[in-house]
Amino acid sequence: MKDDKLHAYIEGIIPARPKLLEDMEQYAKENGVPIMELAGIEALLQLLRIQKPKSILEVGTAIGYSALRMAYTLPTCEIVTVERDAERYFLAEKYIQEAGKEAQIRIIKGDALEVESMIKEQGPFDAIFIDAAKGQYRKFFEIYSPYLSKDGMIITDNVLFKGLVCEDEIENKRIRNLVKKISDFNIWLMNHPDYYTVILPVGDGVAITKMR
Repeated sequence: MKDDKLHAYIEGIIPARPKLLEDMEQYAKENGVPIMELAGIEALLQLLRIQKPKSILEVGTAIGYSALRMAYTLPTCEIVTVERDAERYFLAEKYIQEAGKEAQIRIIKGDALEVESMIKEQGPFDAIFIDAAKGQYRKFFEIYSPYLSKDGMIITDNVLFKGLVCEDEIENKRIRNLVKKISDFNIWLMNHPDYYTVILPVGDGVAITKMR
């Protein structure tokens, strides 16, 4: 398909990353760890280069890949990231230590729906990156958007969910319910009276949100 060829072309001309990051990409691929697609994270990093945030909150660390990409891109930015899965938390901790970024990235172990009090004291944040349980996106947004700085930006990944948001018939009930939650979140976010949002069809779909 034309879109697949374009996607492969874009990924093919993205410059190589440091070896540690490429090792993480390979680990994620081999072990089914959901890290941000390459074209998507390049778009995210370019937005952050333009914005130059001093502090970032990431909801969903996984193995620390996107936190490290942001840390390499913005070496003076402080990053707080949250992960509930114990195995991924410890892997992220290991990779962050290998990169020598433990002073820049603080990992909070816990469910993002339950650790607001710990994160609140770290804010406000110039950027908030939501990339955790997709069925909880609206809750994450509602909990953490109050800690966004006045000129801040909220970035949400996976909002097109492999293109399934525009499919009428999905046989798998679990996937169908998840797609509905994502689609409902997109509609709610795009029509939110307090925010402007645009959805970019890059990677797995990235929503960029700013206060009105």
